Amino acid sequence: MKDATTGRTSKRRKTGTDWEALRRLSDADLRAGIESDPDARATDDSFWKEAQVVFPKPKQLVTLRLDADLLAWLRQENGYQTRINAILRAYMDAKKPEGVDRAKV
Repeated sequence: MKDATTGRTSKRRKTGTDWEALRRLSDADLRAGIESDPDARATDDSFWKEAQVVFPKPKQLVTLRLDADLLAWLRQENGYQTRINAILRAYMDAKKPEGVDRAKV
């Protein structure tokens, strides 16, 4: 029984990306797509001159008791812990006084 899994296992999430269609694109098609994208732009030395590496702050492990129906609702989609974090962060940001920088708190 040592190999039996415990708890819930994650399901493979569909991304909506048609990977087969992307694999069929030629290099010219890819280049044309990049060049037509208004958000894709080349970077030069002036861009990188002021660039800084920013590492995300590590998350802390906590034990949290939630109502069963709430947890079931959150678990309907993958990434429920990330959503819980986002919901709590939005609440925190809404409660901050005007003009307070979230990164400095």
